Amino acid sequence: MSQAFDAAEQQSRLEERASRALALAAELGADACEVGASVDQGIGVGVRLGETESVELSRDQGIAVTVYVGQRKGNASSSDASDASLRAVVEKAIAIARHTGEDPAAGLAEAALMATELPDLDLHHPWALDTDAAIELALRCEQAGRERAGITNSEGASLSSTEAVTVYANSHGFLGSRRGTRHSLSCLLIAGSGERMQRDHDFTTARRASDLASPEQVGISAAERTLRRLDARRPRTGRFPVLFAPEMARGLVGNLLNSIAGGRSTASPRSSAISSGRRCFPSGSPLASIRASAAAWRVLPSMGTAWPPATTSSSIRAAWPATCCRLTALAASALIPPAMPAARATCASRRRPPNWRR
Repeated sequence: MSQAFDAAEQQSRLEERASRALALAAELGADACEVGASVDQGIGVGVRLGETESVELSRDQGIAVTVYVGQRKGNASSSDASDASLRAVVEKAIAIARHTGEDPAAGLAEAALMATELPDLDLHHPWALDTDAAIELALRCEQAGRERAGITNSEGASLSSTEAVTVYANSHGFLGSRRGTRHSLSCLLIAGSGERMQRDHDFTTARRASDLASPEQVGISAAERTLRRLDARRPRTGRFPVLFAPEMARGLVGNLLNSIAGGRSTASPRSSAISSGRRCFPSGSPLASIRASAAAWRVLPSMGTAWPPATTSSSIRAAWPATCCRLTALAASALIPPAMPAARATCASRRRPPNWRR
């Protein structure tokens, strides 16, 4: 990248800004406050038909402040890193809070529920990647796919690498930060012609660059997936067992956690469809032991939502940390798909790969 990204320095700056925002909120009359701040920098390249199509160098930053005045809540955000902007954001959040209605569930979770140990999740693995090297990897990926017999065209290959720092702090004295990286390489190819034309893709993504599949593996896999789409047959009407490809199976746990996240349990009348005691996944699944529990559904936190709310019973509050840890651990285990036999799919996912470009 053209600009050096010092994650330790960025983390220190964000933590200092978050602490100043909390102090300003208390000074201006807020009863409680929480702050989220982040900064990230990345590189992305795209190639098509052996030519460089795009080169992107990005750098983003922002801070979001949520304040509570009694049972009223207000929030504001900014991408400006100046001291004047920070003060303006806090003032706006407080002004909004004073003009909103009271919400009995508004507020931070109790101080006793704040995390006291923040384990290192091994998420930060920077990649010293320059533009020329990124383009070369993307070209190798596309070329490997285009060389397969039957591939007639290409939508291109793309590579991206991002490094980020995130900080969260609140007026209970909690201050946590996280550094992370994400690297990905994808390829989208076309096979056949006319009405028989089909396209598909494959990609690899990892925290460490060394964990990525090779460019040639991604390109060849994208070609094979595309060729499998040719001459698909429509099955007869009936009931059939469904085999999810690993990249789709991983999404099942995300859908589960999204559907039971804090705000969902009260915001949607359909949440009652998940009744207590029902099995959510078939036996044999890593998630099979999760059953719909009224306590679990209500206390699983979501971004920007304070859970459990002040009105939650003491028994549910006591179950909150263990519930979250269990669901998180089970979700993590489900993200590692078991070995799956190859299957000729007649209808594959149309989900676009990361950084897909037409």
